Amino acid sequence: MTYNFVEYAKNLDAYAIIDAVILLSVLTLLILFFIYKRNLKVLILLLLGSILEILVSVLSEIRGGTILEVSKYIMHYVVLVDIIAACVVYQNDLKSIFQKVSTARNTEMHNSDDELHDATSEILAACQDMAKQDVGAIIIIDTAGDIHNNILDTGTRLGATLSAPLLESIFNTKAPLHDGAVIVRGNKIIAAGCFLTLTQRNVNKEMGTRHRAAIGVTEDTDVLSIVVSEETGIISVVKHGEIKRYMTMDKLKDEIEDAYGISPSAVARRNSQLRRKRRTRL
Repeated sequence: MTYNFVEYAKNLDAYAIIDAVILLSVLTLLILFFIYKRNLKVLILLLLGSILEILVSVLSEIRGGTILEVSKYIMHYVVLVDIIAACVVYQNDLKSIFQKVSTARNTEMHNSDDELHDATSEILAACQDMAKQDVGAIIIIDTAGDIHNNILDTGTRLGATLSAPLLESIFNTKAPLHDGAVIVRGNKIIAAGCFLTLTQRNVNKEMGTRHRAAIGVTEDTDVLSIVVSEETGIISVVKHGEIKRYMTMDKLKDEIEDAYGISPSAVARRNSQLRRKRRTRL
């Protein structure tokens, strides 16, 4: 099936504005998606294929549709192949998008600041002990409920109150769940032994599978990943795909408190918002 672009151009009306808005919206979403994925080459390939198909169709219709029949046929299927290839390459991202749209969330945390400070202390204690003993670990702090069931189901659901001894026992090399990630929400360990999608970016050769998984999960979700290296005992944190290594306990505390929204700056912002709301009501 080919579209008669010449005939369409001759019969422009008010509906053409709707067409243009829809087209621009789709293009904007595509551009934003590929900018977010830091891969504009696929977008350029799709756009080039579409532009070439349009040009071939227009040239053919100008001459009464009697020329470039083979080219029209080929370009039509080239664009289809490009779209299918992009869907295959980004199937995990598309799956995540549809899950976010279709999954009703009820993940709002109802923890007090004191409970979150206690959870921070427990994570710090566990990370410090594991770093000293060169025990590998990956802890995901998910405050927005971005980790969906398809990841949680790869591990074991726990729903247990977070504590340093529990974290250390999970990542004990003799424990069955030590290879996967622990998912934390508030002061609860939601699941352990979870497997994450690895980043496709080039990373430092010193960083292993845990680091690649920690980076990968933060590229698609708003979570904080904490990694303890079993080879070096180095503690790293990852957010929005950016990794910070050689974390001290003070720096790690700041990162965790910021993720929980209980750092001094986060508390100040929250209090400021509350004051503005009160003024608005008055």
